Amino acid sequence: MRREIPLAITFLIGVFMLVDFFVPHTAVTTSADELKQWGIIVIAASILLGIGNLVRVHSKKIARRNEGWGYSIITLTVMAVMLWLGLWPGAHLGPNEMIGTVEQGTPFNWMFLFMQVPLQSTMFSLLAFFIASAAYRAFRLRSAEASLLLIAAIIVMLGRVPLGQLLTRNLPEHAQLPWITETIMAYPNMAAFRGILMGAALGVMAMGLRIILGIERSYLGGEK
Repeated sequence: MRREIPLAITFLIGVFMLVDFFVPHTAVTTSADELKQWGIIVIAASILLGIGNLVRVHSKKIARRNEGWGYSIITLTVMAVMLWLGLWPGAHLGPNEMIGTVEQGTPFNWMFLFMQVPLQSTMFSLLAFFIASAAYRAFRLRSAEASLLLIAAIIVMLGRVPLGQLLTRNLPEHAQLPWITETIMAYPNMAAFRGILMGAALGVMAMGLRIILGIERSYLGGEK
């Protein structure tokens, strides 16, 4: 019964949400909205489980002195500091104003703006080098497909900068790089992008049906 009851609940809720999509009745819509609110509450509560799991994993790593255990100390320390600053009432470092849901001038806001944001910017700036390395490997002329990808990439990159406009400004409109770039982005690129989206949507639908029918059971604790 420990397996059958969760599977039955999942099946009933999944079928009911499908009915809500196709049957716009007031009773069905109201019940579906209530279930969605319950889902949000469950997701919010799962954050506490995530914090507990984070503490458990890194505590074991520190106790066993595994490789990189110093970073685990930093992770737990920063998490504890941010949690304390977020719950610290009445603390202000500047004007008492609101920015969205974060109060300006609080230590929590200061840590976010002057530590979290710069660290994120640094991380994303490093990604540019990895993207450049991946592009170099992908654009090498090893096959006809790679050659086509390289030519299209060069056209699009040149068409997006003033240099491309300068090189082809005296040519007819349909031969200028900006026009060719927009054509590539609007037709072949968009067709491929929509194909990927359709494939992803079919994959989501297939996974949803597997979960509703009880074929996919990994959410029950690793059982498949």
